[in-house]
Amino acid sequence: MNAAILKLVAQRIALGLMLIFLVSILIFAGTQMLPGDVAQAILGQSATPEALANLRAELGLNAPVHERYLSWLAGLLHGDLGTSLSNGQDIGNAIAGRLSNTLFLAGCAALISVPLAIILGLVSVLYRNRWPDKLISTVTLASISVPEFMLSYILIFYLGVQLGWAPSVAMINPGMPFLDRLHTIALPVAVLVLVVLAHMMRMTRAALRSEDVV
Repeated sequence: MNAAILKLVAQRIALGLMLIFLVSILIFAGTQMLPGDVAQAILGQSATPEALANLRAELGLNAPVHERYLSWLAGLLHGDLGTSLSNGQDIGNAIAGRLSNTLFLAGCAALISVPLAIILGLVSVLYRNRWPDKLISTVTLASISVPEFMLSYILIFYLGVQLGWAPSVAMINPGMPFLDRLHTIALPVAVLVLVVLAHMMRMTRAALRSEDVV
């Protein structure tokens, strides 16, 4: 059983890496087909031909497309994501500076939604075809049907503007205390919980019913 699970996980990881590789090729090829010139966009319309030629050589734009992709891929495998052409900053550092906030937001949403989805799934199966099951199914179906941005606007208007329970704009600073960070991301976490919880609860309910656990 463990060998089968490990094989399945390995297959999923390999498939995911292959999809990422193919998507990167498609995105890179798509950017090459876009009209315009990167060097011209950076230097502006008043740039001289010599300045454009020097910048293209500096950026490696004179190399063939496949060589530029392989160079980017080699840098990616070594942890080098390149440099942003808009502000000249290292892309890896720019992503790392925001990754902690993203992981904090996702972790808080998971800590709430995963246990709650299991509990609601069990309750729904225990009271199958009775009012708790119908109520939970109706609420989760409504959460899935409403787009995430609409849920965000509703929560911002009622909880943020009308009641003032949470800030309408979530801005986290590096030195912010833990409780203040939790209060700041309350509305984004609530939206993620509503969306993720609905999907997970319905999957838990379907899995328990198919296995006849309860």
